[in-house]
Amino acid sequence: MALWRGSAYAGFLALAVGCVLLLEPQLPSLALRSLWSSLQLAPVPPGPGSPEGRLAAAWDALIVLPARRWRRVAVGVNACVDVVLSGVKLLQALGRSPGNGKDHTILHSRNDLEEAFVHFMGKGAAAERFFSDKEAFHDIAQIASELPGAQHYVGGNAALIGQKFATNSDLKILLCGPVGPKLHELLDDNVFVPPESLQEADEFHLILEYQAGEEWGRLKAPHANRFIFSHDLSNGAMNMLEVFVSSLEEFQPDLVVLSGLHMMEGQSKELQRKRLLEVVTSISDIPTGIPVHLELASMTNKELMRSIVHQVFPAVTSLGLNEQELLFLSQAASGPHSSLSSWNGVPDVGMVSDILFWILKEHGRSKSRASDLTRIHFHTLVYHILATVDGHWANQLAAVAAGARVAGTQACATEAIDANRVSLQAPHEFMTSHSEVGSRIVINPNEPVAEWHREGISFHFTPVLVCKDPIRTVGLGDAISAEGLFYSEVRPHS
Repeated sequence: MALWRGSAYAGFLALAVGCVLLLEPQLPSLALRSLWSSLQLAPVPPGPGSPEGRLAAAWDALIVLPARRWRRVAVGVNACVDVVLSGVKLLQALGRSPGNGKDHTILHSRNDLEEAFVHFMGKGAAAERFFSDKEAFHDIAQIASELPGAQHYVGGNAALIGQKFATNSDLKILLCGPVGPKLHELLDDNVFVPPESLQEADEFHLILEYQAGEEWGRLKAPHANRFIFSHDLSNGAMNMLEVFVSSLEEFQPDLVVLSGLHMMEGQSKELQRKRLLEVVTSISDIPTGIPVHLELASMTNKELMRSIVHQVFPAVTSLGLNEQELLFLSQAASGPHSSLSSWNGVPDVGMVSDILFWILKEHGRSKSRASDLTRIHFHTLVYHILATVDGHWANQLAAVAAGARVAGTQACATEAIDANRVSLQAPHEFMTSHSEVGSRIVINPNEPVAEWHREGISFHFTPVLVCKDPIRTVGLGDAISAEGLFYSEVRPHS
């Protein structure tokens, strides 16, 4: 962001000093030095007049409630207790030292854990993995829980989305998932858990966080992020799916949010195939007209992802996902830019837009295809895009802005955006496509939502005000999706 201001200030400074030298060449050198020091480029403190302050104010004006609002939201099916702590401190407590990073699709040992953590910390990327050894995981979880600074939070995408929705007191929230005593105690009073969802023991997930610039040996994290792992069999088998669907008839929701498909990666191929068919059958049992949002999460199994794209996507109305999941999805299902092995820094807006367009064109609703998918909410660290099939959704401007605003407030743990604690890092301008001739868009902090259209699909883009020193990164994607949905309005179709 400093780059936006820097060139303008430097120009004014050179002009001012040049004019003085031209008009008063005999001006004593001491006076010139005094003038120069008074004009020195000092960083302009962010505030109401800064780009960050102006953008936050513009969001506040744009974020209006939809005409038709949700009243009852049912969320399922993954829920757990997150144990959040420093990844480096845990690995040190386990007697590990930083070696070479290596990704492991499934973790079998402490060594696998250390290698995978080093791999993702070096990239500053989020990831989630299954730990196969029950006893070894239990020992690590015990050590993690007792480390100074370890904190216990509501975890699991469904529970986190339910918690976020529950901050709106006029909403009724149903949560189905494996809820143990610790999780039940942590949940908001506004979240109703059916008795069939309660179990004697909690499922624990370990969230290893690291800060931007944090070092461990020769390793240095380019961004703040987290590495998640668990040995979670209840969520892995999506045990609460049938309880969830059977609870809907009595609860009568007007929005259903489903997550936890990524947890099936620890299951055998046969069980995955069988369970996925049951997921599709269960979703098709939800009464027509009730939108179903699917929240994706970090995955490594291309076959499972491909099956989700072909079988589950047409059964849901809306998707929430980040840049890792988007690229992996395209690689798994041979979509645009699938030859790219990973994003190089900030994901290119045009490439992201191409993949979103392809998902909705190839797997979304159209006259010739029996699919319900009409909406995708994409989020990455520095910007968000909401892509919708025309005619099915309203209030997109407010929805994408609200999702981006909550990313800044939740990461910084503030009620409202504090312009001094966030920075505008999104690209100043970008092309809307790389697959075809796109248009060039320049972002203006006073009008922070850019809009473009492509063959019956609308795109709404907004930058994120990135928290400089995030308090907590876990659950940001879930909060973004929940907030975006809260401000979205579905248009009824007969």
